[in-house]
Amino acid sequence: MTDYLATNRNAWNARAAIHLKSEFYQLDRFLAGESSLSEIEQRHLGPIDGHKLLHLQCHFGQDTLSLARLGAHVTGVDLSEVAIDRARKLATQTQLEAQFICQDLYSFGEKATPEFDQVFTSYGVVCWLPDIERWAQTVAASLKPGGKFYIAEFHPIYDLIAGYSYFHHEQPDVEEEVSYGDDKSNPEAAKQTIMVWSHPLSDVINALIRAGIRIDELHEYPYSPYPCFDKLEERESGRFYLQGHKHDVPLVYVIKGTKT
Repeated sequence: MTDYLATNRNAWNARAAIHLKSEFYQLDRFLAGESSLSEIEQRHLGPIDGHKLLHLQCHFGQDTLSLARLGAHVTGVDLSEVAIDRARKLATQTQLEAQFICQDLYSFGEKATPEFDQVFTSYGVVCWLPDIERWAQTVAASLKPGGKFYIAEFHPIYDLIAGYSYFHHEQPDVEEEVSYGDDKSNPEAAKQTIMVWSHPLSDVINALIRAGIRIDELHEYPYSPYPCFDKLEERESGRFYLQGHKHDVPLVYVIKGTKT
């Protein structure tokens, strides 16, 4: 297999540079004090004040620092050097305490210690990982006994609707893609080569259970908090539903768990 880490790192370095200037991320509003966490995270996350919290695949740190604003002692991990560099600058700019580590998730997991009260991750994260079992093991290895896990993720049923496999295959889908944060109508918008994998909901849940995470809650939502897919309509403020189907399609799921 082509070195997927190098391919995806290059893509995310390019995307981080794009996203810093993108209206999608509304950086000005974040710098003015608004949280970048969506209503879904805010509804289910629970109190984190004083908690030592690990944010896996943190991108350029907006959500990480929004968690810090809620009182958490946060560490963000991401494979993109550009994203982590910007995250550190954002922490300085906002005068928020945060640690950022530039490392791919599996390498981080090899030396992870059970020091965190909570592990958090969200939106478009598991598709970049070829081995969902190692991901779940990294989560468990990072948590103290009794520590909490939280994921808000795009529902894999959308993969099927978009023409991808619902079920996991060892070989990745390799695409030339314009970032969701770029203007896709612009013919000069840069494309990045990406390598991604499908992971059905059952694989995610069972991997967590096998790693020693008790599943406490599972929620599904018929909308996305972000307009990052084709054919979405904003029926309610900040809630984007998929058009063209007789019934609403699940677009987001949330899993909360506890390390046993």
